Amino acid sequence: MSLTRVVLTSGRSLDLRELRLSSTYGGTLEGYPCKPVNEVRIKSLLRSAERAFSAPVHLVPPPREYPDQYAGGFGPVEVLPAVACVGVFRSTALDPAHDPVLYRSALTVVWFQPTARMPSGCDAEAALRELPWEELARDYEL
Repeated sequence: MSLTRVVLTSGRSLDLRELRLSSTYGGTLEGYPCKPVNEVRIKSLLRSAERAFSAPVHLVPPPREYPDQYAGGFGPVEVLPAVACVGVFRSTALDPAHDPVLYRSALTVVWFQPTARMPSGCDAEAALRELPWEELARDYEL
């Protein structure tokens, strides 16, 4: 059973099977949001997703804001959206030769969004809805 369904702009429906939300900057003890801090956070999310799930992992490039604030020793302030998301999506098989009863396709996606709401239907973040599923996902046998 899925948590929700997301409809891609291509028309393909994806079932969200698992969703992990975390504060993008939660646990940051020192420093300020900047490119080096953001890159470490993104790499950490990707590594944990690769270890936790068997499906391939894809990062939706996050939007970045550059507020007019003092640049510290690590460069200009660079802010990612407040919520980091890791979602496991499933859909119908990619290969038409695969038995549709026995096969599904899967992809683990890392993305960032401004709020902690669950993506749903056609109201999910635009970048998430534009996933090139056929290029990124992989078929698996049930």
